[in-house]
Order: sequence, then structure tokens, then C-alpha cells
Amino acid sequence: MEQHEHNCENCKWRAYYERKPQSFLGRLWKWHTGFCPGWKAYQEYLKEHEEEKSVGV
Repeated sequence: MEQHEHNCENCKWRAYYERKPQSFLGRLWKWHTGFCPGWKAYQEYLKEHEEEKSVGV
């Protein structure tokens, strides 16, 4: 499997959202995840990674 680098893992806005989800920047970040192709790819990557762990690959 290819090694992927996702900026979402180290995103400062994401970290801010996790600390203060009701803040303006937190809500803006959450809104942008609805259409962000990078976020969707990151979520798919995490899903595949978890499936591999459960299968033991």
C-alpha cells in the first residue's frame, strides 16, 4: 500500500476545532469539511487503515 501524507493530521485549524468547537474558526473548519476533497480523502484513508488493522494485514 502507498504511504500517504495528509495535512489534515497536522492542521492547525483542526486542532483549534478540537479545543474550541463552538468558536467561529472551529465552526468554519467544520463547515469546510463538508466539501473539502482533502478531508474526504483523509477520512477514506483512515477508514481503510482501520479495516486493515481489523483484518490483520
